[in-house]
Amino acid sequence: MTDDTAIPELPRAIALAWGAVPSPQRGPKREFSLEQVLDVAVDLADADGIDAVTMPAVAKALGLTAMSLYRYVSSKETLMLLLQDRGMGLPPGSVSDAQGWRSGLEAYAEASGAVYRRHPWMLDIAITGVASTPNNLAWMEAGLAVLAGTALSREERVAVVLQVSGHARFRALVERGYADRADDAGEQLSGIVVSEARLLGRLVTEDRFPELHATLGSGALVDDSFGNFDFGLARLLDGVAEYLSRSA
Repeated sequence: MTDDTAIPELPRAIALAWGAVPSPQRGPKREFSLEQVLDVAVDLADADGIDAVTMPAVAKALGLTAMSLYRYVSSKETLMLLLQDRGMGLPPGSVSDAQGWRSGLEAYAEASGAVYRRHPWMLDIAITGVASTPNNLAWMEAGLAVLAGTALSREERVAVVLQVSGHARFRALVERGYADRADDAGEQLSGIVVSEARLLGRLVTEDRFPELHATLGSGALVDDSFGNFDFGLARLLDGVAEYLSRSA
């Protein structure tokens, strides 16, 4: 019978992230700290994307042999997990310093977006479950702390933080896609948006897509004075505020 109360053993990659793996007592002394190894990996990813981060590439950048790197991280999967946590960093003070839960969540969304703008390759690392590395958990803690004074239940607070995090991630994903496309085409972002609208204008007929046709005709898709994502976040938080008001 399975013991549901047993505390699971930490996977080695998670233990490494938490500094819970003792340094080997035998063998040659390590030339670098794990943090230095990860900083080199971050630099490679910032320069050339996540695909540039391979065990041989990190080893070469450090002046090590590929086999020597395994003394620091045991696999590519471990490297990716530690790299993501290193790139995430700790939440800034703007989140905890904000006055009120709404301002706190706005700061949380902005800070999350800033991480993705600084390290866009992080969007290419798949989400496979609840993050269990220290920096990722610090972000979850910061979001929950913002909501600590509200009447939301524990479950509701988690749900709200996940929604805000997801909004920030999706926004960063869309913005990166447009920015990459503009770079590839050698155009301004506004030019890409106008080109898209013109293409849609050829495809969208009034009889088949009446609402989209009217939207195109209004110029809404090329109106850069309207912040779609800012509007979306504001309405999300309006919904939380309304829910709190009704609950009270």
